[in-house]
Amino acid sequence: MSIPSSLLASESITFEEAIELTQSLLSLIESDRLLEAEIEQAVKSLVKSQNGARGFFVTYLTEEGQVADRPSPGVIEALRSAPEIVAELLVKNLAMSAAMVVHHSRQQKKEMADNSAKVQERSHNLIQILQLPACKTVASQMLASLQSGSGEYEDFFVRWGYDGEQKRAIGSAVRGAIG
Repeated sequence: MSIPSSLLASESITFEEAIELTQSLLSLIESDRLLEAEIEQAVKSLVKSQNGARGFFVTYLTEEGQVADRPSPGVIEALRSAPEIVAELLVKNLAMSAAMVVHHSRQQKKEMADNSAKVQERSHNLIQILQLPACKTVASQMLASLQSGSGEYEDFFVRWGYDGEQKRAIGSAVRGAIG
């Protein structure tokens, strides 16, 4: 069994190319045209690089359909193949989406808040299913930075300009995912 090379990411894939590849992959998954082993092979090729993994998650977690609501065995196994990259991106996606729920709710942008909540739920779900020790490590570092105002993830919080309410939402989401 071999999948089309067009569904395999190279190590040098750009973020934009990874988004495009993931969109193609998702449409094939939605139309039930790939075997689990093919899905695993394609996703594995994406998550082995930072750009590939970022492009995969930004597309997968925000997709309109329900593929990401019920991650397939192929997706799960592929994500387990790159625990460090996957863990950091999943916990960051969880944190960012929790903060964006607060932001969009303040702006009374219900649809955007709902979309952020969907990303938060999907990220939480994947963290729970994968049970990667690296997720607990990243989450613990993030919670420590929230508590101390310094550390591994303080630059991340500063870069995105999260305020107290957003940081509380992040802390609650992160604790909930690893608790």
